[in-house]
Amino acid sequence: MVASFSYAPAARRGYCDNKPGAAGATNGLSSRDGFHYNVRAPANLDPTYAHSLLMVYAPAGHSAEQNESLTRLTTDATRRGFIVAYVGSRPLSQQTVLGLARVPKEVASSWCVDPNRVYATGHSDGGTVSTALALLKETKGTVSAIAPSAAGFSGKDLEGFQCPEPLPVMVMHGKRDMHFPGWGKQAAFWWARCNACDPAKPPLPQDDGCVTFAGCAPGGRTDYCEGAGAHEDWPPLRSRIIQFLQSAGSP
Repeated sequence: MVASFSYAPAARRGYCDNKPGAAGATNGLSSRDGFHYNVRAPANLDPTYAHSLLMVYAPAGHSAEQNESLTRLTTDATRRGFIVAYVGSRPLSQQTVLGLARVPKEVASSWCVDPNRVYATGHSDGGTVSTALALLKETKGTVSAIAPSAAGFSGKDLEGFQCPEPLPVMVMHGKRDMHFPGWGKQAAFWWARCNACDPAKPPLPQDDGCVTFAGCAPGGRTDYCEGAGAHEDWPPLRSRIIQFLQSAGSP
């Protein structure tokens, strides 16, 4: 369900001229590259306010509608002033990732989006895409923080990439993920190294079972959330995902 947002911070109003994107739910959109997506905006949308944009990329075989039903981020995100774009899946390739990286700008052409507050999350293939956007040289800078779940990057895979500039990362993975066993923890430690977290200090446990790495570089907060689920299970961390992304820049 789409929620309303309390537009208290006046400083970010008037950022855009009135854009045509509607409040609430907008379905059946297609990008220039043919990616299908749906948009959710606050029910009381201010079209001149610079919103955070949350891109939610889908697991393999999931439509935009199924992606929303799985992740259920709409209410928490719109209540906190995010615009959310749920993108349907397509078989992964580098060309697919490049096309998915262009969708945020298309959303921003119709809705008022702060280009410095574009975030990505998603499950399985969606987590892989979220990670790839931050790593590929052609797509670096597309997103300002990521929260990938059950992503298909092992520690060995990640070692083949150059670290990006410090980036807030919340890695989520299931203990019973037999498709990518242990890859979440490997990814979290790789990101912690890239974000210059202090290897001499143990990660700090949080109340929700996640851990936060200590002593990271400014702008490089790194969290790891290991749940009890299997590969197909989206973690029950909706509010935490939104709160984490807000810590990268309040909407």
